[in-house]
Amino acid sequence: MDQRTLHVINFRFHLVSIAAILIALAAGVALGSGPLDDTGDSLRGDATTSQDTTDPGLAAFESGYAARTSPGLLKDKLKGQTIVMLTVPGTSAAEIRGITTNLEAAGADVTGEVNLTSKLLDASGRQFAESVAQQSASNVPGVSAAGDSYGRVGSALGRALMADKAAAPDQTASTIRSAFSEGKLITLTAPPKKVATLAVLVTGPERTGGSDQSTVIASLAGALNSSGKGIVVAGPSSSSTDGGAVKAVRDGDFATEVSTVDVTDTAAGRVVTALVAAAQAAGQPGAWGTSRSGSGAVPAR
Repeated sequence: MDQRTLHVINFRFHLVSIAAILIALAAGVALGSGPLDDTGDSLRGDATTSQDTTDPGLAAFESGYAARTSPGLLKDKLKGQTIVMLTVPGTSAAEIRGITTNLEAAGADVTGEVNLTSKLLDASGRQFAESVAQQSASNVPGVSAAGDSYGRVGSALGRALMADKAAAPDQTASTIRSAFSEGKLITLTAPPKKVATLAVLVTGPERTGGSDQSTVIASLAGALNSSGKGIVVAGPSSSSTDGGAVKAVRDGDFATEVSTVDVTDTAAGRVVTALVAAAQAAGQPGAWGTSRSGSGAVPAR
């Protein structure tokens, strides 16, 4: 058998494999633990986020199929929810756009985007961040009651950005936002017009030496989770490996309370992120995505 024939057979095999995964997703079937793990690095919905040699035609197929099947999966899943997008340095802009699109397709009002800066996530600046939180949120009971520094910082951010019901920010929320912005702890990429009922924190891939930052992200997420209906921490497949922020959340004290997903580097994974947000809003947190995800591939419908 010549090389060209082998190439055609292999390509068709990959197409069939991906189609099987996506058809199961469209049917609302939780695929269990295996398929998305092995394909997590190759099923890239956007070539600009890929570090591998995925055939661009294959990537376009996966992206197109997800786009065609997602409307039925997502319809009204997040109706009535207001979501604030949180990002960190290294987050893929393409993944943020894709996730936002799917959240809105599910009926959510994505009210704005806030970047958590390197200054906030650098553990050496912990005392400064804590002082900003305490001074700007001195009248917020949850901040003073939090057990540690990042608990207080996260509680202050939660008061500024989230609530049980969407509404215009009150004076306390505005004061905290301003203090964190002036301290260069956050940047308001798209200033939220309302406090949100839910947050989705999109992280980047695992990076060498990034475990300290990932630990800070996990601590902040745990504190933010006490506001509104909680938080989803989402990232690409490598974010659930050693040094990654998703892994840090899953290994941390709030693993059973903060929802996580580790397949945002796929078009189907960005659809799954919206479904995970719906599960979190419904009080059903879990860990979804690759075989490293304890709850399976996709939340039950």
